[in-house]
Amino acid sequence: MNRCLPGAIGMYGLSLGVSRIGNNLPHAVYALLSGLNAATVGIIALAAIRLAERAITDKLTRLMVYLGGALGMLYAALWYYPVIMAGAGLSTLAWDMGYVHTVVNFGARVGSKLALCRSIRHSDVERADCKKGSYSGNQKPLKPPSPAYTKYQDEDKPIPETKCRIRPPISRYAYPSSLARKYAARPLGTSVSSFPKMSWQLGLLILTTFVVTFILTTALHALLPSPSRLSSLFASLYLAGTIIFGGGPVVIPLLREYMIAPGWVSSRDFLLGLAVIQAFPGPNFNFAVYLGSLAVAGTKFPSFVGAFVAFLGMYVPGLFVVVGFMGLWRMLKEKKWFLAVLRGVNAAAVGLVFSAVYKLWQIGYLTASGQGGSPLGGDPWLVAITGTAFVGGAWFGFSPPVAILLGGAMGVGRYGAVGG
Repeated sequence: MNRCLPGAIGMYGLSLGVSRIGNNLPHAVYALLSGLNAATVGIIALAAIRLAERAITDKLTRLMVYLGGALGMLYAALWYYPVIMAGAGLSTLAWDMGYVHTVVNFGARVGSKLALCRSIRHSDVERADCKKGSYSGNQKPLKPPSPAYTKYQDEDKPIPETKCRIRPPISRYAYPSSLARKYAARPLGTSVSSFPKMSWQLGLLILTTFVVTFILTTALHALLPSPSRLSSLFASLYLAGTIIFGGGPVVIPLLREYMIAPGWVSSRDFLLGLAVIQAFPGPNFNFAVYLGSLAVAGTKFPSFVGAFVAFLGMYVPGLFVVVGFMGLWRMLKEKKWFLAVLRGVNAAAVGLVFSAVYKLWQIGYLTASGQGGSPLGGDPWLVAITGTAFVGGAWFGFSPPVAILLGGAMGVGRYGAVGG
């Protein structure tokens, strides 16, 4: 909480200033915002690659990262991302536990038996034709099929069947990756050793409570004929907050859909807050405070109420899941099936971070006539800013605040040199 509070207060103060900005801004400001957005894309792209390096442990997890990114670019909905991660978890479970190999071996045995049956049937037909004299004098009947087994030297015993089942060494994944440990094994900002011991019964109760509140929140939001702005804000962020794997970048497309589509926050203000949060201390989930304050602007609710409700909606689901798993972790951390599922979910979540990079790229270029955003590729200078933020962080150790400020300065500098 000590890390969250300063960033949350800073983002709330930013929202108060942004809410007083008019619709039309000077061209230099749009150049600044575009530069900030381009640098943000570079920072998140670098984070995605570093997360992938930790999440990829074999070819299967590499495939899960790829599929998570590819599928995440195609659609954005709350139910869609959990389905992608659950599918990846089931895939790694089936592979690590040998279920895939069992099915493949069974299919191979069935195919061999069917081929042998067809060969024997064909040979029987040929022999029957031979007995009837249906072949010419210069033709020879087919040889009978070879026996299904051979013999040892003096023993009338068939060679035992060898089952070719190859499994990856489960012991290699005895511990989850660092990203999984961060979001599944400990609460934010707390180490496992400092967290008090918890029984698995209490952990299961906490997770059950979370599931019940999730169902109730979803049902009430769907059944209420005309919910208030505040209740809709809490429901949207509560649903988005359930996706804690991969961190803030994973939920950015969902937040954009929930905030911009209803008209609560403009695309320009959304991108501005997204760029600034990269330079602020604390987790990126503090972005919800900024969005909540802007979402209730023009309503009867004060801005600090919207910010507080958004803060709760974003953080409470993750706390439920993390604290609940703290009780179950000591029981599940040695289970091969659990670690198999965890590494698949983790890999898919990293893929979704790559999809967030693509979606931010598509809306990062802001102009006075296109405040909804357009692809950064429309201006080569913005592409250079993205590359500068990426290379600066990867090779020269630029921190995110430095990369963000440099991107904004490059955007303004380009406008000052060549104009709009």
